Amino acid sequence: MTARTIELGALDPERKSSPVAWEADDDTEALRETVPDEAVCFFNDRVYEHGTVVKSGSVLLRCDHGLWLPAGPAGDAEP
Repeated sequence: MTARTIELGALDPERKSSPVAWEADDDTEALRETVPDEAVCFFNDRVYEHGTVVKSGSVLLRCDHGLWLPAGPAGDAEP
């Protein structure tokens, strides 16, 4: 059985969410230093374990120790 990608929608700035480190962001390492090395990420007040892949709009995001990292375009997600 294949796990389905969790669809979350857009980030709500009023809710607790871990930062997203985009590939083009030169300050990814600086951003990582500001985030505690957690085993979870937050997205709109919900907690996701390290390694979880979620869909937000047109991108997939992977939780990496308290930081969301791009995991590819959402079009590659399983149906």
